[in-house]
Amino acid sequence: MAATMKSLFVLALVIVAATCLAAPRGAYGAGECGSTPADKMALKLAPCASAGQDPKSAPSSQCCTAVHTIGKQSPKCLCAVMLSSTAKSAGIKPEDAITIPKRCNLVDRPVGYKCGAYTLP
Repeated sequence: MAATMKSLFVLALVIVAATCLAAPRGAYGAGECGSTPADKMALKLAPCASAGQDPKSAPSSQCCTAVHTIGKQSPKCLCAVMLSSTAKSAGIKPEDAITIPKRCNLVDRPVGYKCGAYTLP
């Protein structure tokens, strides 16, 4: 069941990414994640599928590595990724996703950082 859920999550992310990449674009400057759009960066959080849907689910080491890597780039990027339309369309709940850095025991997480309506614990 968990493997099926992860497969569906990855498939949903691929479909959303393909849609985003095919959409017409104007001239964009650097966003929250530099030159990579947050929706595309969200694909790196595929290992966090169950952790982003269930606050009691332990994030995998792959999830924690991805969150740490994105968070090191910038807290603004991590926030944008967790609140992205790609994450939301894959069933990620922002109120659960925002707790992943703490559940991963990331010591350098930006505690207290405002992320939309949420605050990183």
